Amino acid sequence: MANRQQPQCQCKVKSWRRNQCLHTMALWAQMTPQLQFLPTQTLNELYPDTFPLDVRHYLASWIEDQRWENFDVDNMEQEPQARRLLDQMVVLLQEVAQHNPNVVERVKLQHISRNMSVFQQRPMQLVKTVRDILRKERHLLAQAGMHANFPPFQQMPQGPPETNGTPQPAREDGKTDVDNLVLKVLEIQNCRQTLHRLQEDLNWEKQEMESIQGQNELDPQNADQVTKQTRIQQLEYNYSVCAEKRVQLLRDAVCALEQCQSCLILRIKSWRWEQHRATIGLQFDDNLGPLQTWCEQVLGVNGKLRQELMLVKRDHGGAEQFQTLEENLAHLLQTLIQSSLVVDKQPPQVIKTQSKFSTTVRYLLGEKMAPGKPVLLKAQIITEAQARNLGQQGVIPNENVGELINSTAILEHNTSSKSTCATFRNMSIKKIKRADRKGSESVTEEKFALLFTTEITITGCESPYGIQAISLPVVVIVHGSQEINAMATIIWDCAFSEPNRIPFVVPERVPWKQMCEALSSKFMSEVQTQRCLDRYNLHFLAQKIFDQPDISEDFSNMPVSWAQFNKEVLPGRNFTFWQWFEGVMDLTKKCLRDYWSEGLIFGFIGKQHLHVILQNQPNGTFLLRFSDSEIGGITIAYVGPSDNGGRKIQNIQPFTKKDLDSAGLGDRIRDINCITHVYPDLPKNEVFKKFFTVPSPPNPDGYLPFKLTTVVNPGDPCTSTPSIPADTPMDIYGQSMNNVYGPNMNPGMFSPLPQSTPPYMPEQIPVQGPLYPSPMPAAPSSEEIDMEALEGILSSICQNTNKDLH
Repeated sequence: MANRQQPQCQCKVKSWRRNQCLHTMALWAQMTPQLQFLPTQTLNELYPDTFPLDVRHYLASWIEDQRWENFDVDNMEQEPQARRLLDQMVVLLQEVAQHNPNVVERVKLQHISRNMSVFQQRPMQLVKTVRDILRKERHLLAQAGMHANFPPFQQMPQGPPETNGTPQPAREDGKTDVDNLVLKVLEIQNCRQTLHRLQEDLNWEKQEMESIQGQNELDPQNADQVTKQTRIQQLEYNYSVCAEKRVQLLRDAVCALEQCQSCLILRIKSWRWEQHRATIGLQFDDNLGPLQTWCEQVLGVNGKLRQELMLVKRDHGGAEQFQTLEENLAHLLQTLIQSSLVVDKQPPQVIKTQSKFSTTVRYLLGEKMAPGKPVLLKAQIITEAQARNLGQQGVIPNENVGELINSTAILEHNTSSKSTCATFRNMSIKKIKRADRKGSESVTEEKFALLFTTEITITGCESPYGIQAISLPVVVIVHGSQEINAMATIIWDCAFSEPNRIPFVVPERVPWKQMCEALSSKFMSEVQTQRCLDRYNLHFLAQKIFDQPDISEDFSNMPVSWAQFNKEVLPGRNFTFWQWFEGVMDLTKKCLRDYWSEGLIFGFIGKQHLHVILQNQPNGTFLLRFSDSEIGGITIAYVGPSDNGGRKIQNIQPFTKKDLDSAGLGDRIRDINCITHVYPDLPKNEVFKKFFTVPSPPNPDGYLPFKLTTVVNPGDPCTSTPSIPADTPMDIYGQSMNNVYGPNMNPGMFSPLPQSTPPYMPEQIPVQGPLYPSPMPAAPSSEEIDMEALEGILSSICQNTNKDLH
């Protein structure tokens, strides 16, 4: 298995906090001493209410590291980038607030982070605000004579000034490279035109020279002959110098084109990698417009250089000396044409046979295709081994491993969007041929891909080019019971594969800290929330997957295997870690999103930690946690009185989606009289009031309305723990607290959470982008119940007996 490369640059909180200590905040460091000399009115204008001075101070390093000048505030295509910066800013403010020891400052920063929502509808306004603040700061420092002290990397790149003197946004590196290439081509063309004029002048002078040759040396016109001879020699010298310059410029331009195209192709690969990582919820900008423009410009430069090379060969002869340049340009052209086919909209990564799905393939050079015969794109399904050979040998596989329905589509140009796409709207896998499985490998671990191929003729090119594109890995299933396990394969592949791997190699083990990032990102994207999993949640998840509930040490570098993730059932359970975690995500997404987002659910918590934070709380204090014994359940743990006058922790039977569909969590909490305050000490009727159902009015037909009421039986032994004296430290098993912790457990690791509102807002991890979920598979038809379908049905039955079906 290949080792996983670190994911592409993300604004992670931990690295940002480390950079706070290491990074020299050049602009803010020089601005801070000047603040005391600024009038109050100037300060208020510089830092408005929507972006107070506190934000500038606490996030100085991060603010100065962003490229605010790269934005065009009138370009709505950049709005997703602006929204990502807004989300990151809110996360960082919450992070700073959590770690601020000053209570007043902590509350103030939390208030500011909530007020940042004013930019949610207009994220570009945030960009404009921050950009203007930084510009004004530079202007003030320049007036104070300090601007020259800035290190080069802190000064924002700026384009040419507008008529009003305001700098325009800086251009992208790719755009700058293309502009330089265009200038080089213009220089070559100017040099060619200069050569043409020199040749005309030389021809004219030679003709004049021939007309006066053979005359008497004593003739006065002989002096003209000497002058013309000198003139001809000068013209010939200028022509040779210009010709050499022309060839050198051409060589330099081809070299620059190669570098620019390499950057372009690297950016296309980066776009594909970001698209791959979006499966686990990481941010992804799917806009291909800038890449398409870049491709078209590079193609245009290539065409002009090939024309100039042809003219050079005509003028200079000796085609052999230009053969290398000609081959380089031809190779660059072929590479560009073949690299411009991308899968714009990926197929679902878990595909059920005989179920419809769609996918879209886009050609970035579509506007440059030669008119005439329509371009037909063909799709076929390939195995992991075939995908590997495809990358190494470039040979399209002949063996058919699956039967696809509606597997062809025509590349069509959309004039409004300026895109050329082939959309497969009703594709379906009729049947699939599987490879021989090794050892305990399941059918849900086998990865396939869709291969798209066609031939393209570009205007100005004589022969067509064969091009192809491959989709992200997919898992093919035949029964709905296989979907969760298949998705586990996809999640592992997307989270831990390398950018330039051999298809579809993925490590067998990864450090737990990488798993934490994947789980938190997936949870946020699936639930569609900005609240991530905090360190308490992640520590409990580590204890669960490693089966080490007594360990309090850091699990960050402990390796977690694929088998622990989704092959081996959890101790004492009949389900795997992923099956249990996916059940929690599904329940939260469908029934508990708002509760989670507002911090009303503690979430993943171990019983030892539960005891520590509730042991000194009064009767009626409760918290909401996900059940660790049932898939897709949430339970209420609360402090109640015991028979001997002490206190005990009660655990109400978990509520599932079916339970919450009949009566919401808010109504159930309202109905249970023995719980009064959500941890730490917030009255439940205030916190959960917005979730209470308003009583229904009487029906017009005379029927009286009814409602379901939740009643807890306090005598049920399944929902309580043995009572203990009031002066004894509590244990969920009715034992002394000395027995709660194992030999390696440090009781000090668990401390009550800071009392804040909402109660359980975590130590934030950067907010990730939306996930594009796969369509739910349809029910199987009678024709597809074959041996593999039967295997899928039996696998769900065998889970209850802890058997592994292969």
